[in-house]
Amino acid sequence: MFKRDLDLEKRWGRLLLGLEEAIGKKPKDLNGVLFLIGVQELGQGTKHFSKEEKQDLMHIAICKVLSYAGYYELEYVDQDGWPHWKLIRELPHFDLLEQEKLLKIQVLEYFEKEYQLEIE
Repeated sequence: MFKRDLDLEKRWGRLLLGLEEAIGKKPKDLNGVLFLIGVQELGQGTKHFSKEEKQDLMHIAICKVLSYAGYYELEYVDQDGWPHWKLIRELPHFDLLEQEKLLKIQVLEYFEKEYQLEIE
């Protein structure tokens, strides 16, 4: 494993611990963190979400974090308060591990920019 991968995993672990302190429960994985971001970005608080809504929340989160890298931009928010994103730059063709790394990097950036967390 490369040093930058180890650094990423250390930062990721610190983020998970910070989230556990903040919400009282440690997210299991990247999907759990993305779900939390989706709920936060929707801004309607915690409630029961259908399976389809949970998928939509994950999509919101992915678009939001990838917007920092210039892949998506917010297009509009619908009458129910759900944000809709537009792809503005094609995503690179990565394998699953590289996709996960990109998302983790962008999630860390999200928390650093949106919540001024220092995750070094």
